[in-house]
Amino acid sequence: MRLARFTQDDGYRLFAGDAGGWVPVSGIDGFEHVRRLTDLLGTARRRELAERLAGLPGGRRTELPLTEAATVADGGDIWGAGLNYRGHAGDLETRQPASGPGSYLRPRTCLIGNGGHIELPSQSKRVTAEAELGLVIGTECKNVGREEWREVVAGVTTVLDMTAEDVIRENPRYIPWAKGFDTFCSIGPQLVTLDEFSDDQLASLRVSTVRNAEVVASAPVSEMKYDLGYLVEYFTAGRTLAPGTVICTGTPGAAVISPGDSITAVVEGVGTLAHTVK
Repeated sequence: MRLARFTQDDGYRLFAGDAGGWVPVSGIDGFEHVRRLTDLLGTARRRELAERLAGLPGGRRTELPLTEAATVADGGDIWGAGLNYRGHAGDLETRQPASGPGSYLRPRTCLIGNGGHIELPSQSKRVTAEAELGLVIGTECKNVGREEWREVVAGVTTVLDMTAEDVIRENPRYIPWAKGFDTFCSIGPQLVTLDEFSDDQLASLRVSTVRNAEVVASAPVSEMKYDLGYLVEYFTAGRTLAPGTVICTGTPGAAVISPGDSITAVVEGVGTLAHTVK
């Protein structure tokens, strides 16, 4: 099942989808009053929605362009893992962390929807864009064991993450500041529920950063140093994550961006985010 928030005349509306198309969640029995994506992410509620969606006749579905989708980050925090792909540390000419991934927490004010413009801040002379796989937490959780990570993750999504790289080169302690500018994060355009993927399928998903139609970096999820189970264990250690929290799992490589560039984040089988730089 897929979940997305589409722009409508009166704001955003939630939709559930499958291979046949999209259905407004408010038009499905038992979900008429649901307004937030986070209210659909719990295991029982998610399964109920999938069953109701599967039982609807084909004529109830419609095609909607994902270019009109808002961010799927609809509650919870935005955590990120840095330097998690084996080849990415070379972008910053630094060593890959040995005791765990780099990490950061970013403000929700940095979010934009698919297709939105990326604004380059005057405070940075070198901004990079990085495609990533995102994990969306479905259940409030804390101290999740590595082997139990699937029990708390509702689904996966695509992330486009921007960084004021010159700031981090100056001092790596500035990571949250360097990633918190307005328009510096896109998450979406849809959430694909985790039951759609086996562990092997997740590991084979290819993540690609594309600038002006040229692939700058690309690698499968299996190239992560710290795998998905480790990341869930790491980010839930000693802290509570709320439903809707997104864990950005790192990038295979970054593209330096300039005004006029088009930048695309692709996670095969999950989604594509496309943006232009102002």
